Amino acid sequence: MSGVRASRCAGPPAVGAAGFRLPRRGSGSERAAAVTAGTHRVGILVYDGVTLLDVAGPAEVFKEANRFGADYRIVLLSPTGADVTTNLGVRVAADGALSRAPAVDTLLVAGSDRFPRAQVPADLADAVRTPATAAGRVASICTGAFVLAAAGLLDGKRATTHWKVTHELAARYPTSRVEPDAIYVRDGTTYTSAGVTAGIDLALALVEEEDHGPDVARDVARALVVYMQRAGGQSQFSAPLQGPPPRSPALRTITDLVTANPRGDHSLGELAKHLNVSTRHLTRLFHDELSTTPARYVENIRFDMARALLDQGHSATQAATLAGFPSYESLRRVFARKLSISPAAYQRRFSTTRRTGAG
Repeated sequence: MSGVRASRCAGPPAVGAAGFRLPRRGSGSERAAAVTAGTHRVGILVYDGVTLLDVAGPAEVFKEANRFGADYRIVLLSPTGADVTTNLGVRVAADGALSRAPAVDTLLVAGSDRFPRAQVPADLADAVRTPATAAGRVASICTGAFVLAAAGLLDGKRATTHWKVTHELAARYPTSRVEPDAIYVRDGTTYTSAGVTAGIDLALALVEEEDHGPDVARDVARALVVYMQRAGGQSQFSAPLQGPPPRSPALRTITDLVTANPRGDHSLGELAKHLNVSTRHLTRLFHDELSTTPARYVENIRFDMARALLDQGHSATQAATLAGFPSYESLRRVFARKLSISPAAYQRRFSTTRRTGAG
């Protein structure tokens, strides 16, 4: 068995219909001499409601690596051994039960959009616990981190998950140190990755850093037309800052003022004058209710506006001016600190999917 290739269907199959199987045997012409001796067994946990791309993305990386000399054997394992229905209604055939399968070298736990809206079922967490401790390494894709955490496998460890639910993971499992901006996190032999396609980033990192080196990983990335290493963290994909309005009417007056006119003079002294309070008192209000400073709040509002302007097609210089930044350079520094990329790089990724010359 040399990898996983998703079959192609003419249309979306009905739930309960005969599902597709991810074949596990590739053609001999795709196999090269093994880069390192020995077969590496990769078990991917699947269950009802699992996100299909969380399964297929990493599997495709390992399958493609087999064309360049690796020897990954991929098996899909469900808690009971029964076939499962993914989030798309596509049925996936399991190769067996996780609890009864031979130990794997790598155990991948795919995520589901059911988490964290619902608690991880006890039987799912229980199914993972023992096989994970027996595996050489364990990794989660997207909200699969909630499954690992529910099984106690992230206690005392650094971890990440999809940017939308990092705060929920941190609140629900406070013994784990959640890193909201990471694409993937390694803590010992435990790996966690951000949302959906970050599973591809993680799989490439495993191929490169632990198994077969940069040459094989680079060949895989080129074949799949993906970045070998994505620039920046996952904050670049997140939505603009949102949160509950301040409880204090006085502070709400200030936040409404800044939001309505980010370009205004919003120095600490000017903001304090609007309320006829001391700068110290205003700073304390921001700290107590919003856990930030007035200056950082103003910067965040301007940053969100600048991102929206870049999305709309404004140049980086125009975005800086319209959002209230004193210069392009000040906007660039904020982007570098928050997203680890420049405004221009951000705009190339997110402003539009329309190509130059498209009708």
